[in-house]
Amino acid sequence: MMNSKNGRPLKIAYMCDISPEHVNPYSGGNTRIYNALCKHAGEVTILSNSWHLAEPIHRLIYRMPDAVSLRLRYRAHLALAAVIARGVHRELLRDKYDVLFGAYSFHSLYRVTPPYPMVTAYTSDATPTSYKRSEVGQYFGSYLRASRLLDPLILRAETSVFSSRDLLFWPGEWQKNAIDPLHGLTDEQSRIVPWGANIDDPGVVDEPPSLSNDTPVRLHFIGRDWKAKGGPFITGVLRTLLTRGIKAELSVVGCTPPDEDLLPEVKVYASLDKSIPEELALFERLLREAHFLTMASFESWGFAYCEASAYGLPSLCLRLGGIPVFDGVNGHALPGNAKPEDFADTIAKYLNDPSRYAALRRSTRRIWENELNWDAWGKSVAAQLREAVANKEQ
Repeated sequence: MMNSKNGRPLKIAYMCDISPEHVNPYSGGNTRIYNALCKHAGEVTILSNSWHLAEPIHRLIYRMPDAVSLRLRYRAHLALAAVIARGVHRELLRDKYDVLFGAYSFHSLYRVTPPYPMVTAYTSDATPTSYKRSEVGQYFGSYLRASRLLDPLILRAETSVFSSRDLLFWPGEWQKNAIDPLHGLTDEQSRIVPWGANIDDPGVVDEPPSLSNDTPVRLHFIGRDWKAKGGPFITGVLRTLLTRGIKAELSVVGCTPPDEDLLPEVKVYASLDKSIPEELALFERLLREAHFLTMASFESWGFAYCEASAYGLPSLCLRLGGIPVFDGVNGHALPGNAKPEDFADTIAKYLNDPSRYAALRRSTRRIWENELNWDAWGKSVAAQLREAVANKEQ
């Protein structure tokens, strides 16, 4: 329920190609965005993600394999946008909204013209064009090579959507710096508001682990795809530490590394179901007891780093994509060409200065409390939406 002291409740129409009532898609971010708006901005109505008269085509695409459906869905949506937008127009006329808010699926807003004055806003961790041109997109590649022929059309559709929005909220500089030049966006339109962690507040760790030469350095890895999340690189970090005579161990949650990476110091928790209290307790204990979250992944937005920050767990990663890791604040994001030895050097510096490590843990938790949580996002976005609505009403 929104706190009325923050301003009058706004009436918001919420658009995404998947309902935020489904918590798993978009890594949970869609649900968190919706909940934050409900809590801090006002009354939020989820618009239908139906394609209206084109809905039979929509259902047919959903029956296809995920690898095909995911990419075909938004391209077909763009092609049928004139039909779909008329249905959205009818939905908006059923009430009088202050804001039309889109999340993730820019195509849901394509060719949608508000039937009356309202603020239009959007948030995402990437766009198809910015993602494809980034080091993240180039790393993962394109499943349908023929789809590249559509890239100019998709870019024009993006520009049509973004240039006509009142407010665009990106979680970090990586998104804004890539997207603004593509579409000629202004700082007034295009703003940075960091996203949060997809967990509730775990509370302050009562007895944070200290770092010393007498006990192993506990590295922590979370991911379902060992290779994509940089697992082999992190094994290299572990090997480097051991070669230098530094005691170290690595806990892996979410997947099983290949045999060549299964050192005796690697402990695997391939599947932890957080809906089971005992497994959730183990998941949380591993985060509370670790010294560093270590990953070398390519991310549009690294939710795992926000979650680690909630536990006061510093992160070591590569500066690739949308990484919410700020050097010396909640860890270190090393250059994309860094080697495992560079990670080991960073760890060794903290081993030689335990008080500095303790300070890093405190600032890691502090940045989560101040920035990397959804309440902070919701309060900031709600205030900016209210200001925009007030300006439009003048």
